[in-house]
Amino acid sequence: MNIPIPFQLIALPIERFGSLLTLSDRELRVHGARRLVADEKPGYPCRVSLVDAEPGEDVLLVPFTHHDVVSPYRASGPIFVRINAQTAKPEVNEIPTMLRCRLLSIRAYDAASMMVGADVVNGSDLEEHIWRLLGDKRVEYLHVHNARPGCYNCRVERA
Repeated sequence: MNIPIPFQLIALPIERFGSLLTLSDRELRVHGARRLVADEKPGYPCRVSLVDAEPGEDVLLVPFTHHDVVSPYRASGPIFVRINAQTAKPEVNEIPTMLRCRLLSIRAYDAASMMVGADVVNGSDLEEHIWRLLGDKRVEYLHVHNARPGCYNCRVERA
């Protein structure tokens, strides 16, 4: 019998975005960012709190280098950050509701930040795919993205 590997989801720290949170719309544009108002749920997944913004809630849409590594797999893309977000700290093996209702892409990387595996999965089945990918000894960490828009959600490490 295989024992599942304990894992930990890692949200982005709110401190990474502190300088943007109080900027005017004009100042945000200088940074390539935009202030938006959520108009549906789900639809504006915050990468700091790991929850979808509520309709009417202000969010920032910002460019973000989510895989800031020296590798051909260095990557960036747009992410949402809720204005009043607090950094999520999920429990070991906890999957936030935000991820459960989405089609996701999981990317597995080795210690040299080279991709060694990938899969597209329903969020409702995320644990079993995390366990399978982390069972590969080459895998150092995972990234979870939304499969359709391709945007980064969070990092996964062994707990």
